[in-house]
Amino acid sequence: MKTWFVTGASSGFGAALARAALARGDQVVLAARRAADLEALATPFGGRALPVALDVTDAAARSAAVAAAHERFGRIDVLANIAGRGSLGAAEEFSATQLREQMELNFFAAAELTRAVLPGMRAQGTGHVLQLTSIGGLIAAAGFAPYCASKYALEGWSEALADEVRHFGIRVTIVEPGAFRTEFAEAKNMRPAQPINAYRPLIAPVEDYLYGTSGQQPGDPERAAALMLAVVDDPAPPLRLLMGVDAWQAWEAKHTAMTAELSAWRARGEATGFPDAAVLPIAGR
Repeated sequence: MKTWFVTGASSGFGAALARAALARGDQVVLAARRAADLEALATPFGGRALPVALDVTDAAARSAAVAAAHERFGRIDVLANIAGRGSLGAAEEFSATQLREQMELNFFAAAELTRAVLPGMRAQGTGHVLQLTSIGGLIAAAGFAPYCASKYALEGWSEALADEVRHFGIRVTIVEPGAFRTEFAEAKNMRPAQPINAYRPLIAPVEDYLYGTSGQQPGDPERAAALMLAVVDDPAPPLRLLMGVDAWQAWEAKHTAMTAELSAWRARGEATGFPDAAVLPIAGR
């Protein structure tokens, strides 16, 4: 039996993952801003489910939630950082406050909650951190600059973290879904504070795609949850987990284009070094 700590557990990927873990007999801390929203999910599972009110951007609330998890279950085996928020608009259209809000929720909150859980995992000599990013953590496109910036940040932080904690028996998996039937494209998605007409020809089609297909996305959160459970159970889990045909297609297209572009400039890029300098692997790799 594993003990999970799942943020964003009231809807979408968080609710699907929490249900799947509870259904197979695990213990789950269900964290969301309004604990009352979690009662219907928690009630059938009795003492194995612990609803916790948690605004992940609140440092005191994070500490209290982790303490409550340890008080009830004695440990946290899996931290699933699922809570987050999307945004859509041209980079110039968002206010500075909005940019910081996006980073605070999608990056800093996940990073700080991970840091709060790591001491217990190190003491146990085992643990797994699931970081929900997005295909937008690997590929940036017009209309998603703030969102992709926050997910790119979490990707880089988590990749470095995985190197640091592996020898403690702790694993990190970055989960990168494409379009799934969650609330990502609904009312809570951040809209720009200062719309600029000049960007409408570029942004309007992206809005039509995102908001016009809400509820019709190809990805199934329940199947995604089952795959995340399989990753946690695997003795050699991946660092990255792309989910969805659309995510794989987007990544392959970018990888092909990026490789071609980099290769075209490789010789000139390599020629920028001192001719007689020793070339050492970066970061000891």
